[in-house]
Amino acid sequence: MWPRDSRSAAGMTPESGQKVMNGPLQIDVITIFPQMLAGFLGESMLKRAVRMGKADIRMVNLRDYTTDAHRTTDDRPYGGGPGMIMKPEPIFSAVEAVRGEKARVILMTPQGRRFDQAMARELSRESHLVFICGHYEGVDERVRAALVDDEISIGDYVLTNGALPAAVVIDAVVRLLPGVLGAEGAAEQDSFEGGLLEHEQYTRPAEFRGMRVPDVLVSGDHAEIARWREARAQERTLERRPDLKKNK
Repeated sequence: MWPRDSRSAAGMTPESGQKVMNGPLQIDVITIFPQMLAGFLGESMLKRAVRMGKADIRMVNLRDYTTDAHRTTDDRPYGGGPGMIMKPEPIFSAVEAVRGEKARVILMTPQGRRFDQAMARELSRESHLVFICGHYEGVDERVRAALVDDEISIGDYVLTNGALPAAVVIDAVVRLLPGVLGAEGAAEQDSFEGGLLEHEQYTRPAEFRGMRVPDVLVSGDHAEIARWREARAQERTLERRPDLKKNK
């Protein structure tokens, strides 16, 4: 086994396990397609989080860490087989260039832990995340063995590269940083918080094409509204995702 740097729980208080917000969450995304997420990162909540100083997101071009004239990042697999494998040298160089003492290095891979809301909260308490985005048939196993702290999958399907799954994880994590969503406690009302899907939502008009908003929501009785929402969240979860109740 190759040596792996130890990683402490960055920015955490031992008593509460909560992130100490003494600086932005640093996020580095190592990929051969650094422009793929440009529009995604420059819009909506992520753009606001960066402007607020809650997150600092950098796209790292893996080809900048190659040493040959062709900027090669892949090669044929030993033992034969289809496709190409991402070479270890540029990945090691890129990670070592951006990784700080408290960084958590994550490999996006279909073989990783299934990403969920609990993991998003876990990652939101870190101070530095480094995402390695694979491509082709995968990455050289020595990257996994010597550099990676965690491996994450967003589902049982295959995409062309790891930048898109990394974008999903980044969005889910950054929105949980204090103050990013604006309204205090907004993230706690989302689906999957507390092991439940969110109750249905309505806005004006009160009636549309014969479909009315439930009377309780326009009653002004906040205690009754809270009870209705809890009951609907329970019912919707049992109907659509009973596995969430079993896993709780």
